[in-house]
Amino acid sequence: MTAASASDPRPSLAGATRAELADALRAIEIPEREIRMRVSQLWHWIYFRGAREFSEMLNISKVVRAKLAERFTLALPEIAAEQVSTDGTRKWLLRLDPVDANDKGAEIECVYIPESDRGTLCVSSQVGCTLNCSFCHTGTQKLVRNLSTREIVAQLLVARSRLGDFPGLEPPTDGLVPSGPDVRAVSNIVFMGMGEPLYNLEQVENAIEIMSDGDGLSLSKRRITVSTSGVVPQIEKLGAECGPMLAISLHAVRDPLRNELVPLNKKYPIRELLDACRDYPGASNARRITFEYVMLKGVNDSPAEARELVRLLKGIPAKINLIPFNPWPGAPYECSDWETIERFSDIVFNAGYASPVRTPRGRDILAACGQLKSETEKLRARARLAVE
Repeated sequence: MTAASASDPRPSLAGATRAELADALRAIEIPEREIRMRVSQLWHWIYFRGAREFSEMLNISKVVRAKLAERFTLALPEIAAEQVSTDGTRKWLLRLDPVDANDKGAEIECVYIPESDRGTLCVSSQVGCTLNCSFCHTGTQKLVRNLSTREIVAQLLVARSRLGDFPGLEPPTDGLVPSGPDVRAVSNIVFMGMGEPLYNLEQVENAIEIMSDGDGLSLSKRRITVSTSGVVPQIEKLGAECGPMLAISLHAVRDPLRNELVPLNKKYPIRELLDACRDYPGASNARRITFEYVMLKGVNDSPAEARELVRLLKGIPAKINLIPFNPWPGAPYECSDWETIERFSDIVFNAGYASPVRTPRGRDILAACGQLKSETEKLRARARLAVE
């Protein structure tokens, strides 16, 4: 459960685990013999129907609904800002409730990317990031804290509510959200937003279990991808305990360059990282590991590096996502020329690996890969300038 906000002392149950819902029911003195049934009822209303008020839960008695409403809410994080790109990409800035007296209320960003027949939600796992990857805008913001399970799941609940993806809701009228029989506005989740998911593994795993529960949000784990910069000791644990799809933020084929691009490489070099990938539970040709490779002009985009990438990945069921670098203000790199990207892709493809070039999405609203950065730090900087 989330901490209470300053304006409402009641904690929210939106994003709660089954165990937390059971504890909430015990707190309002529901008999133990009823707990399992009541948890199932709450779960259905919160995660399948997207209920925002206990009064909507018509198969629960008025007395129980009143007790729940007295102690709890179903509130979601406040949408501090919403931007819609010309290509339909949506970015939400979410303001979180304070977690303690010293917390002024952090902000995170999540992004929705629509396709004709599906939609992908890119969620954050931390406020800020600690990895300092030199090509990533999020990495220029200091780590504030980990997100709770509720705060991670709440990003999906906000998106589905805004996109009309719960029963009885209508999609936006701009025609930019996929809809139709058996089409879900949010069909895929990628943990590629703010933060390093494997540094918040317990909460990420709990969130995935909620997202994939067949009685509620019901997203297949084959449609949930966790991207890591290479926290090697946690990779096997993620696969064994949770089993989502895995993506590796690789970006270089030699340690000296990767040390610069992804400083975590100094602790877990490429060889150790790839060994962990070879041992990832469940990896197969049907469940390939995705290797993300941002294309940086004159830095990592030569034919020799493409051939070395193929050599390194030998024996790993893999596909390679080539990502044109998405510039942000003050970025130290440029995107590779299109001809260079195509040549790189051809070398990888001819070696037998799928090598799609990821189409940049949401660049006009700084929502593309590597561009996320919460407004919190910018607002604080403006406040300091105003005082000075």
